[in-house]
Parts: sequence; C-alpha cells; structure tokens
Amino acid sequence: MAIVQRPSFKEALKFWFKLGWISFGGTAGHIAIMHDFLVDKNKWISNSRFFHALSLCMLLPGPEAQQLAIYIGWQLHGKKGGLIAGILFVLPSMFILLALSMVYVSFGNLPCIYAIFNGLKPAVIAIIIIALFKVGQKSLHGPLHFILAAVAFICIFFYNIPLPAILGSTIIAALAIRYLKPSLFFTANDRQIQESIDEQDYYINRLTIAAGAGFSTKRLLKQLAIFLLFWIVPFILFYFLSNDFTFWKALILFFTQTAFFTLGGSYTVLPYVAQFAVTKFGWLSRPQMVDGFALAETTPGPLIIVVGFVGFMAAYNHFHTSLYMGGIGLVVTTFYTFLPCFLFIFAGGPIIEKTHGNALIGGILSLVTAAVVGVILNLTLFLGEAVVFPAGVTLKHPDLISLGWIIISLFLMLKLRLNVVYLILLSLLFGLIRYFVGV
Repeated sequence: MAIVQRPSFKEALKFWFKLGWISFGGTAGHIAIMHDFLVDKNKWISNSRFFHALSLCMLLPGPEAQQLAIYIGWQLHGKKGGLIAGILFVLPSMFILLALSMVYVSFGNLPCIYAIFNGLKPAVIAIIIIALFKVGQKSLHGPLHFILAAVAFICIFFYNIPLPAILGSTIIAALAIRYLKPSLFFTANDRQIQESIDEQDYYINRLTIAAGAGFSTKRLLKQLAIFLLFWIVPFILFYFLSNDFTFWKALILFFTQTAFFTLGGSYTVLPYVAQFAVTKFGWLSRPQMVDGFALAETTPGPLIIVVGFVGFMAAYNHFHTSLYMGGIGLVVTTFYTFLPCFLFIFAGGPIIEKTHGNALIGGILSLVTAAVVGVILNLTLFLGEAVVFPAGVTLKHPDLISLGWIIISLFLMLKLRLNVVYLILLSLLFGLIRYFVGV
C-alpha cells in the first residue's frame, strides 16, 4: 500500500484555520471533526495514535481537544505546527466572543442573535451524536469496554461524580483487572493491537519515530524557561503600565491557577470559575454568568472560552464600563488560561511517545477511552435535553422543530455527506427564518 506523504505545512495550516471556525459542539464535536479529517479522510495519523494521545490529554488539566490539536500539529510539523494548531483552535472563538461581549454590554437583549445561533444548537447535537457513534465504534471492542462505558455514564449522569474521579477509578480498575484477570485485560485490548498492526498507510503510525521522542532535562528546562518568559512579560508590563495592578494581578493569578489545577474538562472547570468570579471576586453577577454561558455556546472552539467573557465583564465592570478595558480583560484571560496547554504538550510529549506501544499502558488507556465514551453520552443527553426540552424534561412541551432539525442534520451528514461548514451556515439561516416566522 502506498505510503502517505507528510502533508505540507500549507495544507495543515488550512485545516487548523478551518477547524477554528467550525469546531462547534464542545469536545465531542472537536473530536468528531478532527478524527474524520485527520484519520478517516487524509490518514495523517492512525486511529491508535489518535486515541492514545486523546486518552492522555483527558488526564491533563485544560481543554483536551485543544491539547490534542497541539500534539498532532507538533507531530506533523514540529513546534511551529503545534503552535499554529493550538492558537488557531482558540483565536476565532476569542474574536467572536469579544464581538458578542461588546454587543451584549452595549445593547443588552439580543433576541435576533440568540435566535440565529439557537438554530445552530440542534445541528451541534447532531454533530455530537455522530461523534459519539464514531468514537464508540473505534473504542468499544469487547464486553469489558462496554461495561466500563456504561458504568462511567451511570456515575456521571445519575450521581454527578466528577470526571477526574471517574478516570482515576477507571485506571485503578484497569490495573486491578490486569493483575487479577490478565486474560480479560488483554482480550479487551486484542482488537486495538490488531488495528495498530495494519496502519502503515498512515503518515503518523505506531512505527513512526515521533518528534520530541526521548526525555531531555535540558530541553525540559528550556521549555519551562520559555513558558515563564511568556507568562511573566505581560505581568511585568501591567505592573509598570497599569494604574490598578491589584486587579490585573488577581485576574492573572486566578486564571493561571485555574489552568493548572482544574481537571476534567470544561464542565468541571466552569462551576469552579463561576463560583469564585461571582461570589468571591464580584467580577460579574450570576445572571451575567449565565448569559456568558449562552454566548460561549454560540462560538466555535472549547466551551471553556467562556472564561474570556468572565475576564471581559470583570474589567468592564471594574473600570467603569470601559469597552477597551473589557477587551483587554478578555484577551488577558484567554492568554493565561490557554498558555499552559502548550507547556503540557511540549514538555509532556516525550511521555506520550514513550508510553505508545507499551501493552500495559495501551490496555489501560483503551479502557480510559471506553469510559470517555460514557462521558460523551452523558454530554450528548445533557446538551440535547436543553435543546429538545427547553422548559425542562416533559413530554408535553418538547421543541419539535429543534428535534426535527436534529433529524434533518443527521440525514444531511450521514446520507448526503454534507460538509459540516455548510451545515453550520444552513443552521444559522434556519435559526434566522425561525425567528422571523415566530415559531
């Protein structure tokens, strides 16, 4: 079979740029789009390498989908590839959220804009459903995988157990199964191993000598020094140039702490941010925080981009309704929230590569990925409920129009193979028509 050539940097740049504008649907939507393009269509990275990296990114603080993009971009084109992938993953949503935040504080109620983007939400649910199916198809290879996925779903859906606890328990369970019933452990991993054997037609595969392979203390110290330089330069500039350094210091330290010490993805991080931003710092009100969630849902990129809205409102309110200061607050918050993601991947990359091909680590991570399927199912129902039953779960008041658009979106993508970009544009038009018709 013909060997896939490394894509040109221009090809990769084009994809990462497009991804930044169309990556609606949170982590599940991001995974679906990246897997479809990078693994299925273009064979830039094999399925085993893709999910191996995803499983490890799930264990790191911060948005795992962005970290996965950084990792793949790095493996394709080195540090510049990782930087471009990570930056373009966030930049479009930051600019969109900045514009929406300015409109929000300037004009207050936005029924037309909300209606337009409400037309997008059913399509997002359809994207997530397809992601759930694809990830499940690639990750659930036997009874043990299905059992762990079901247990993870029950834990998070019915008992609201935090994601870090679910992933940690899955790792412990995997180790216990490995030593108490090794035959069951390796049987669960047989198909994944077999899949990794027949993947020479992927550019990045199990035989690839990865960028950054091998641990180097010198390289790690250099990366830490570069990270600290990027972190401290803006901090020092605020100290010398700002008339209210205390505010900026609190903002920077809080979101740096959030980036480093909160695990479990956006839905774990955001309640923590909301609690401290509203009750401790008083940066914005509770209704404003809810509005921030709504605005963030209308943007591509990770849902955690809502922290940018928090930073905007914090500076806007603190500096007497200044749009200019609000914009600076949004940019600063976004910068300090996502900066550590690059450190985690560039410094932790050698660990990711060292563990690839290890039967024990591979088996554990395959079970972690199975648990993630249960988590994505929970996310699908959580978001789908808000779209189909906006007034709460009751069969008397479902939003049949939104449900119908979910079904139509699934048909367009699965049967007619409609490009996600066109589906998004069509859904925005659907929301606008629905607003003017008044249904």
